[in-house]
Amino acid sequence: MISRRVFIGGLLASLVAPLAASAQPAGKVPRVGVLVLTPRASVGGTYVDALREGLSKVGYVEGRTIALDVRWAEGKTDRLPALAKDLVISRADVIVTSGTEAIRATQQATRTLPIVMATVIDPVRLGLATSLARPGANLTGLAILSPELTAKRLQLLKEAVPSVKRAVVIWNPVNEGNALMLREAETAARTLGIELQAVAVRGPDDLKLGFGPLVDGRAQALLVLEDSMLVSHKEQIVRLAASNHLPAMYAFRSLVDAGGLMSYGPDIPDMFHRAAGYVDKILKGAKPGDLPVEQPSKFELVINLKTAKALGLTIPQSLLLRANHVIE
Repeated sequence: MISRRVFIGGLLASLVAPLAASAQPAGKVPRVGVLVLTPRASVGGTYVDALREGLSKVGYVEGRTIALDVRWAEGKTDRLPALAKDLVISRADVIVTSGTEAIRATQQATRTLPIVMATVIDPVRLGLATSLARPGANLTGLAILSPELTAKRLQLLKEAVPSVKRAVVIWNPVNEGNALMLREAETAARTLGIELQAVAVRGPDDLKLGFGPLVDGRAQALLVLEDSMLVSHKEQIVRLAASNHLPAMYAFRSLVDAGGLMSYGPDIPDMFHRAAGYVDKILKGAKPGDLPVEQPSKFELVINLKTAKALGLTIPQSLLLRANHVIE
């Protein structure tokens, strides 16, 4: 007859065994590959620091209980495929990346390694995920749902500059998500009574031409769509907007910190911080395709009053009261 102690011990072992089998092998330090399009010296470094902080918060110690292998594309999309393949070859246990181009490159490099999207525009409409509730395949993460935000950005720009009748929208046609956002911007522009001129920027060489050859003299404002390549060259874009005397709305706060007029969007470092939770779950055995895609929890309106003064603009008090951050 089996003793009660032996029976309970065997029962506990049977319950723990499946968990142990799905988690990391004892003594193995998990490797987290990170693929970043934006430059390390720019916002890219901030994003990776936020991921590190998030991993620390859920209990990991870099160099002891987890290892990070970060690859930097430095704003050049053509580097992404090779860097993604390198992370796969280096036997990363999970790969964290963000942005449509980087996610596509990582997906093409592996259909088996788990992928955590720290930011993605709309994974369902882009065909990256089956649904937000169950993304399927080997990826999950956080979705910005930027197409809907684009209309809000144009509305806020109109509030800041009520007289605007014609605006330029800068977009990256290489980024599939930008095509979705451009359509939303065009719909919103018609509602707001704004004539919109779309200017395609595929890379830094297009920016070297300046806005002069691309934009006629009737433009009264500028909308820059959400794109990792564009934010990688934020200083140049902000300078061009200033030299053309164009009040501009951006998707990322970093461009306002660099001298842009205003931005509206999610807190991107916070999303990288939250991506650490996905890494933790996957390393403990969860399948990425079963983990629901989350949406942003923080949105920020940031206004630079120094830039407004330089442009001769008076920002309405009603808009300033809604701002999360005002740079004076």
